[in-house]
Amino acid sequence: MPLHLAGTGVNVISLLWGLLDVAFLFALLLHQAGSRRSSRASLFCVFEDLIRYGKTKLGLQRPAWLHCFDVPKRWFSHFYFVSVIWNGILLWLLLQSLLLGFEIPAWIRSWLHFLNCDMQQQVPGGELSAVMALTLLWVHGVRRLMECLFVSVFSTGVIHLVQYCFGLGYYLLIGLTVFGHYQLDSRTVSVEDLLMQTRCYHALGMMLYIWASIHQYRCHVILANLRKSKAGKIVNMNHAVPSGDWFDRVSCPHYFAELLIYVSIAIIFGLWNMTWWLVVIYVLFNQALAALLCHQFYHEKFDSYPVNRKAFIPFLF
Repeated sequence: MPLHLAGTGVNVISLLWGLLDVAFLFALLLHQAGSRRSSRASLFCVFEDLIRYGKTKLGLQRPAWLHCFDVPKRWFSHFYFVSVIWNGILLWLLLQSLLLGFEIPAWIRSWLHFLNCDMQQQVPGGELSAVMALTLLWVHGVRRLMECLFVSVFSTGVIHLVQYCFGLGYYLLIGLTVFGHYQLDSRTVSVEDLLMQTRCYHALGMMLYIWASIHQYRCHVILANLRKSKAGKIVNMNHAVPSGDWFDRVSCPHYFAELLIYVSIAIIFGLWNMTWWLVVIYVLFNQALAALLCHQFYHEKFDSYPVNRKAFIPFLF
């Protein structure tokens, strides 16, 4: 039986995203408060170890036992490998069910009912919106995996084991969140019927997705080139000040582009779907925290770091 929250009209998957929103907002505020007080309490140190990764862990005074939870930052590629496989399977099942009438496997139905995805708000053009959103999520995973494997240059930086496990679970949950916008008992439709659901917001969302993806790729290339020669060979593992493209406005434009990619999917869902906006809010707080840590690292390491750059969102934050 689905786990309903009696009398509230709230479903489990929305509650999960809402809890993540609160957790990362709290983490952002706690980091800010702790930084101002220069706290070195043992619990605060554990907290900082949990939220930092890569270069932002440099200089953090950590007890030796915390190093036992370190895993290589280059394992980021595992997140996108899971995304490509898992979201690819969901996309294939969605198209098979929608176009050919194949039944969704019982184990996926069980997960969707447990998460109360059947209680999600129905959105205009729901079938096409679900197909487009899951396709864009899968394409995003493919691009990021290719960038991790062939563009990015990872140093010996580390991430926390908890972050690693959380990242794997995140890409499983996000796929189910998108898949849940498809009614499991929907009628079989033709490609022509599907295309008839096209609305102007689908085109608007697609344009924003492409624009943000292009800039995110450019920013990742800029970061990788800081460690490469003109011939494309890796020559160092040092950290340097990036410049060009959106780096002239913010310290972490690739994080800002990530937020825009999720906003573009919200547009594809017709803007008013509350479950997906909870996902967008999570991405906002998560990426804002990561961007703030990087921004502080740059200012601490480079005395001549541009003072006009914001951390995350141009002109705002």
